[in-house]
Amino acid sequence: MATYVRFQTKTAGPSWGLLEGGKVRAISGDPFGEHKVAKTGVDLKLVKLLAPVAPPKIFAVGLNYRSHLNGRPAPPTPEIFYKPITSLTGPGAPIVIPKSAANVHYEGELVLVIGKTLKRATPKQAKAGIFGVTCGNDVSERGWQHGAEGASKDLQWWRAKGADTFAPCGPVLVTGIDYGNLRLVTRLNGETVQEQTTADLLFDPASIISTISQEVTLQPGDLVFTGTPGTTRPMKPGDVVEVEIEGIGLLRNKVKAG
Repeated sequence: MATYVRFQTKTAGPSWGLLEGGKVRAISGDPFGEHKVAKTGVDLKLVKLLAPVAPPKIFAVGLNYRSHLNGRPAPPTPEIFYKPITSLTGPGAPIVIPKSAANVHYEGELVLVIGKTLKRATPKQAKAGIFGVTCGNDVSERGWQHGAEGASKDLQWWRAKGADTFAPCGPVLVTGIDYGNLRLVTRLNGETVQEQTTADLLFDPASIISTISQEVTLQPGDLVFTGTPGTTRPMKPGDVVEVEIEGIGLLRNKVKAG
């Protein structure tokens, strides 16, 4: 098991690091290939943590928890969609609600990080290609997504799921963890609003990754949000949303108006 971060200091730009004992040791290269780890580290309190990956692509899965179906039929295969790179934001960074948005919800999720190139992978190959996991929040504008605000419904989820800052991730990337039965908790202003384990997933990570790879080649660093449990509700400027996953950590973001 290892814990990686991406960070920056007052004097140095974004870097990979290995987090051990409260110290961050800088990495030359990246964890997906050959790299070297510095012998000494800097105190975690002295660095700013960024989103733990700079991904080539971001995917997400809809309707993937039994508790999230809410009477809807379970999909026969994983329902995949894209989130743009510009939606990515890190721990502690604000979630910005667009001026035209009226019904923005949190969605706490386990996020997979791809570690090798995968094309038409079997589930076994897909499982081996998952490098690690992190916490994520698939922020969603329900009016644009479902038409809850009447004519505002879009044909695609390009902005409902993909507006700037709608993909918070972090705070760390953890490898070597059994992510098949992890407790996931989402809190809004300290109140628990989602609680489930990843054992409730309809499609497990290997199945999701294998499905995507049949038509789209996955690359090291790609992120895959795996779905959200239970129900969700709106966030407003000034709110604080936290996604905590057992064995990974706590992703905390404040909501602000755009």
